[in-house]
Amino acid sequence: MVHLRLTQALTLATLAAATSTALAGGADRLELADRLEGKIVIAHRGASGYLPEHTLEAYALAYGMGADYIEPDLVMTHDGVLIALHDIHLEGTTDVEAVFPDRAREDGRWYAADFTLAEIKQLSVEEREDGANGARVFPQRFPDDAEGFTVPTFEEMIRLVQGLNAVTGCDVGIYPETKLPAFHDAEGLAMEQTLLTTLAEYGYRGRDARVFVQSFDPANLQEMRFELGTDLPLVQLISGGQQELTEPAALRRIATYADGIGPSKTLIEDSAGALVAAAHALDLLVHPYTFRADALPGQYQSLRQELAQFYFGYGVDGLFTDQPNLAVDYLKLRQPARRLAERRRCSR
Repeated sequence: MVHLRLTQALTLATLAAATSTALAGGADRLELADRLEGKIVIAHRGASGYLPEHTLEAYALAYGMGADYIEPDLVMTHDGVLIALHDIHLEGTTDVEAVFPDRAREDGRWYAADFTLAEIKQLSVEEREDGANGARVFPQRFPDDAEGFTVPTFEEMIRLVQGLNAVTGCDVGIYPETKLPAFHDAEGLAMEQTLLTTLAEYGYRGRDARVFVQSFDPANLQEMRFELGTDLPLVQLISGGQQELTEPAALRRIATYADGIGPSKTLIEDSAGALVAAAHALDLLVHPYTFRADALPGQYQSLRQELAQFYFGYGVDGLFTDQPNLAVDYLKLRQPARRLAERRRCSR
């Protein structure tokens, strides 16, 4: 059985390399783009191509691999704690069916909102499974018999990143996403104020904060901007089923409350890059999702080829990837004068 100590050793080894590099290296949307200093790499659910998604180990590995930002998806527990989980359901990435076999709702799903944090902490995180047939979505990723991975809270994720920033002298950011805020509202678990309060408590305040807050729900972002008065950078995610948000009038509306868009990469491909140009004309950053070396679109022979098309063909400002090390390595080749320590704002 693969023990967690092996993954910890892998993570620490990669972190050691990044720390060595860091030690050696020593408003408005336009200003925000200037501060990013070029293309960025966003670790999608951590280094989820190598370790189970949304675990502290996956976040630490992403940090060590050189990501500029690390993404936690956020849902809420029954007792109102933000946890890092991609779905409002638990069975896709945990062993909840075995631990709490009688806690499914009538639809046969186990909802995080029905469990307290103490109960969530009893679960083990596994590689993602297909809900329809129970098969692994990415069978070639981390072994089935792994143990020791747990669901982290948002605060645990923040403390990890900030702790690593403290010891490396770097300033790697976080990129939280609110998952289905309307569902949480219906459950009496409003996310917005809790999220903003937590961010403020950990020093993420103002336009200079090393954070992006993202959501597919326009109302969620608008509430945080207009009703709760946040000036943090916000990103409107756009799925393939939200094509109406790519229309000119919709983009102009987005530009009134958000600093960027995070479209499905297929929307950019389908527009032959016109969506990127339209967003940039409104001073909106563009961070598409999701780039995976083990799930390439048919028109690309390698992830590097796909990265080249999006970073420099279409001109996106950053992108979400399951394999952040590959994107970091690619940008090093394309921008050799831009050292990792400089991109990550390393001070020593």
